[in-house]
Amino acid sequence: MARFGSAPQQICHDWNTITHLLDYEGSPGRRALTFDELEQFFDAADARVETIIRTRRKGALAALRNAQMFKTIYAYGLRRSECVGLDIADLRSNPATAQFGSFGAVYVRHGKGTRGTGPKRRTVLTVPEFDWIVDGLTHWVDQGRPRMAGDWETGILWPTERRTRVSPRYLNDRFAELRDEVGLPEELTLHSLRHTYVTNLIEWGYSEKFVQDQVGHAFASTTAIYTSVGDDYKNRVLADALKRNTENRNDN
Repeated sequence: MARFGSAPQQICHDWNTITHLLDYEGSPGRRALTFDELEQFFDAADARVETIIRTRRKGALAALRNAQMFKTIYAYGLRRSECVGLDIADLRSNPATAQFGSFGAVYVRHGKGTRGTGPKRRTVLTVPEFDWIVDGLTHWVDQGRPRMAGDWETGILWPTERRTRVSPRYLNDRFAELRDEVGLPEELTLHSLRHTYVTNLIEWGYSEKFVQDQVGHAFASTTAIYTSVGDDYKNRVLADALKRNTENRNDN
């Protein structure tokens, strides 16, 4: 008051501020899966395929497709709508990782844009830590998908028995079924796989800018919201800091 001569007043109101154009993606209730939880979930997804085949029931191809979709969402940090919208043509090679063949990158054509704009496109590179996704995609593209699509010509990567795209809601429901089957917490959702991807890349030392570009965030602050590094990682960082501190003291 001594400096301005009056009591503080609110200067930002709805009528004189710009509406935020990006939907909020963070949520305190969402978190990344631990490595044990990931292993449990993906093991259950694979086991469902094997069980259907062993009991000679229908649905093995759909179960295989679903399992591979979950793994693709995690391995590329995709939103559910981005995954279901993929076509065969969106699987790209990357000269920098020739060993991955046609699966060096995924071209996202249906990324979330700002309000009033069209889809935001981006290319998501296959990183070495997720090289296992190449075998899974190869198996689906070469063996699973042709049997699901039959003789019908379609570019859809994940066709249904009716030769349409899998719906995001369907994928949510299948995720919840597997989550509940293995007894994982209810706060974990399909979107948690995307959180886990961001968290893992940060833990593995990738720069925030690289992670931001991979997942298609307009602002680094959004990527920071997603980051929920695990206790093991934080303890390693703490141990390294203590070690450096001790070495500096000994040098002095």
